Amino acid sequence: MSDVTAYLGLGSNLGDREANLRRALSLLGEKVEVTALSSVYETEPWGYTEQPHFLNMTCGLRTALAPHELLAHAQDVERRLGRVRTLRYGPRTIDVDILLYGDLVVDTPDLQIPHPGIPERAFVLAPLAEIAPGVEHPVLKRRICELLVNAPGLETVVRLGSLPPGESA
Repeated sequence: MSDVTAYLGLGSNLGDREANLRRALSLLGEKVEVTALSSVYETEPWGYTEQPHFLNMTCGLRTALAPHELLAHAQDVERRLGRVRTLRYGPRTIDVDILLYGDLVVDTPDLQIPHPGIPERAFVLAPLAEIAPGVEHPVLKRRICELLVNAPGLETVVRLGSLPPGESA
């Protein structure tokens, strides 16, 4: 498979959230080329609200991995950073979601691309619009920057700035 541009969403609300994001990016880079990083945003929890606030960001990448291979790599990164899946939308050391994979649409029991939550999640749209404002959602046929304008909860998404440097290992 030739290289494809994909976008991932990352989030953390347990432990050293910044270090979790840095480490996840480092581990992702073992199998993909990270080409763009959004700012870090602090956001209120979504879904299950009785938990700490999240740090969220997105990254762009180039990959030769097929979609399910990229999913396996993302899940391996989560596992290596101590992610334990318990409560849906619950607290986590790291969450890595495939948001977009070129203009591909995938709908299988274990993988949906584009990520179905993109249109209603300001914590995804704000950082994604920062690095890919003109990218078109392959199902909705609207640019990411257009989706951001009407994103519910946008007022609760706070841009903190670039991920501070630190140890990635």
